[in-house]
Amino acid sequence: MAVSPNQRRTAFYFSAHQDDWQLFMNPPAFADVRAGDPCVFVHMTAGDAGLGTGAAGRKQPLYRARENGALCAIRFMADPDWEPPAEPMSATETINGHAIACVRYRNTAAYFLRLPDGSPAGTGYAETGLQSLQRLADGQIDRMTAVDGSASFQDWADLAATLRALIEHERGEMPATLHLPDPDAGINPGDHSDHYVTAKAALDAARGLTCERVGHLGYAGMNLPHNLSPQDRDRQNAVYAVTLAGVSACGHPTAWQHYDEEFIGRGYSRILTG
Repeated sequence: MAVSPNQRRTAFYFSAHQDDWQLFMNPPAFADVRAGDPCVFVHMTAGDAGLGTGAAGRKQPLYRARENGALCAIRFMADPDWEPPAEPMSATETINGHAIACVRYRNTAAYFLRLPDGSPAGTGYAETGLQSLQRLADGQIDRMTAVDGSASFQDWADLAATLRALIEHERGEMPATLHLPDPDAGINPGDHSDHYVTAKAALDAARGLTCERVGHLGYAGMNLPHNLSPQDRDRQNAVYAVTLAGVSACGHPTAWQHYDEEFIGRGYSRILTG
């Protein structure tokens, strides 16, 4: 469904990890937040790299550091020029009977499901019970539990139904646009398993709903030419830099140069049909 540029809508950004939308779905995320319409960021996994709730000798667990990075980036985008920051509202939303962490800030909401990182191949990590979105979708495991124990999904249908309830809860009567990783491995080759299966989860959740779906290239974008304008590149760069600053503030190392060289300046997407 095409949305009129003058029509209010809710924009959803479905990410496997807490820094995916900044790299692969920006500058659309920046533009949507600044436009003032509701923007909902759904982070599917804890991005914990098998650490679970462990801190690996740092000040905070990796998943909390990465969440802090995402929240810093959202506040950076949402704060109007020359206005003091607002006060974030942290809460636990009950969606389809599951408790999900949610932080609201101005016109944004950030959800964190905190499901175990599935590893690039989707096999999961031994330290978190070999759980992964891919193994849940394939029926290889019959349950998936957040690393902090906040929620447990009994099967893939339960997870998809929860995401559908979240979409309906946040958009109300407004039209919606869903941003997600491109699910087509032929168009978006070599991506992380969690990216592909996050796309599947979002599409399964939205089946039958009238909303626009936008697929964004992931790792494959690094092999394509830079295509962002200087202004959009600056915005993407700034949002990602703030993300990494939030991670660093929690005592975890970051890889600024690697991501700057391989991903910044690129943003490829397409309207998904069917």
